[in-house]
Amino acid sequence: MANKQIDMRKAKRIYKLYGEGASKRRISKELGISRNTVAKYIEFFKRYRLTPYEVSEMTLEEIQRLFKADQKPKSEQLRTLERYFPYFDRELRKTGVTRQLLWEEYYAKHPDGFKLSQFRYWYREWTKETSPVMHFTHKAGDKLFIDFTGKKLHITDKYTGEIQELEVYLCVLGSSQYTYVEACRSQKLSDFMRCTENALWFYGGVPRALVTDNLKSAVTKSSRYEPKVNETFADFAEHYETAVLPTRAYRPRDKAIVENAVRIVYTRVFAPLRNSTFHSVGEINRAILELLKAHNNVSFRGREYSRGSLFREVEVPELGPLPLKRYEIRSYAKGTVHKNSHIYLGRDRHYYSVPYRHIGKQVKIVYTDSFVEIYHRHERLAVHERKRQRYGYTTAAEHMPSHHRFVSEWSSEKFISWAAHIGENCKGYIIGILDKKQHPEQSYKSCMGILHLAKKVGNQRLDNACRRASDYGAYNYSMVERILKKGWDTLEDDPEDTSEVPDHDNIRGGNYYK
Repeated sequence: MANKQIDMRKAKRIYKLYGEGASKRRISKELGISRNTVAKYIEFFKRYRLTPYEVSEMTLEEIQRLFKADQKPKSEQLRTLERYFPYFDRELRKTGVTRQLLWEEYYAKHPDGFKLSQFRYWYREWTKETSPVMHFTHKAGDKLFIDFTGKKLHITDKYTGEIQELEVYLCVLGSSQYTYVEACRSQKLSDFMRCTENALWFYGGVPRALVTDNLKSAVTKSSRYEPKVNETFADFAEHYETAVLPTRAYRPRDKAIVENAVRIVYTRVFAPLRNSTFHSVGEINRAILELLKAHNNVSFRGREYSRGSLFREVEVPELGPLPLKRYEIRSYAKGTVHKNSHIYLGRDRHYYSVPYRHIGKQVKIVYTDSFVEIYHRHERLAVHERKRQRYGYTTAAEHMPSHHRFVSEWSSEKFISWAAHIGENCKGYIIGILDKKQHPEQSYKSCMGILHLAKKVGNQRLDNACRRASDYGAYNYSMVERILKKGWDTLEDDPEDTSEVPDHDNIRGGNYYK
């Protein structure tokens, strides 16, 4: 054989042309290599009794291994070193471990072994042989690479037979390549965050960074230098005490590890499920988890360990702890601090107090299922437990000025209860006012004015006036006062006589049109 091997593609081409009857001189001229080299490669394939067709069907890696096997036997010194390589491969994933440190450990045990430069050379050769792509060692617990697969799975409606396509979320830890896969309905923010959260709890820990593609759920504005991360996803990362590292746009090598994982998942998850029928997302995800167990426990090619064993040995100790509870998705609203030192959350029709010195300011309201936060220019003014009681008030005493503490005694419940003592019509009318008015000062003053009329006309008349005002669809103090002043509350309704209308200054009468 030649001292320096030629490209394996040329080696295949040599034997293919030879099988087609080309002379060694012609092959030499066409491929630009010497006739002696052509002859040596032809003799090499003949010695193994391989046909040109068999050589053409072999992969480049298989031919490379064939040439390596034909070389002179390895020395005892090299065989000793190679026994350490799987151990070195695992150790290099740990924080602070370098090739220099591993060589020192090796050389302390084998003083007659290889020096550092030869040590590095033979380790590089081993990684080339055992890794299909360029070998890059990720530190344990450092990065979680996230992506969606290009192909989709689907579920079938049990009753209609309608097929619904599902997106497939995939993530892989950089060091151990321990993989998580989940089918979901979309790539929208809520589904993306839920899948990412499920992945973190699946791993039982949090890596130092989440490496995402430039999908809109993670990145609102891509940039080579300073991409803008989605506000909600950034808050999610802060909750789990990790960072978000978006990859560069149109740079697939930035996340080559997850791209490779996608190809493997097509074979080990998609293919086994291709002939199965599922009727729900939960059902298909349970099947995916079973296939993932097998995938994560398959040994790497050329190594004695699997993703699962590597994950448990080197990755788990380096992952950060999970928080006490899962992340709650936040929603946002804007509001103004009213004169009674409260803001109004329209979603629940509930009021929350803010320190009185911020009256009149525009604020940002951030709320989840369990709490409400109020901010002004990135300063948090107040935080309250979220309540869903309509027209209710959640008030912190320290938020109210001392000379306005009496305002805190006003509440929707107080006015509704007061109206109920007057009559059911009055109670319904007060509730209608609270529903109609936007500003709490307006509704409370209207309610106070109407309820005080009972002192002048009595409960019965006020209750009747509220009933008649409700029939007119007018919810305000002026209408009730006018009904009482005109005495319309004392008129009896005649269902058979609809010709009568109340006396009114603006009613012209029939003579006007003659």
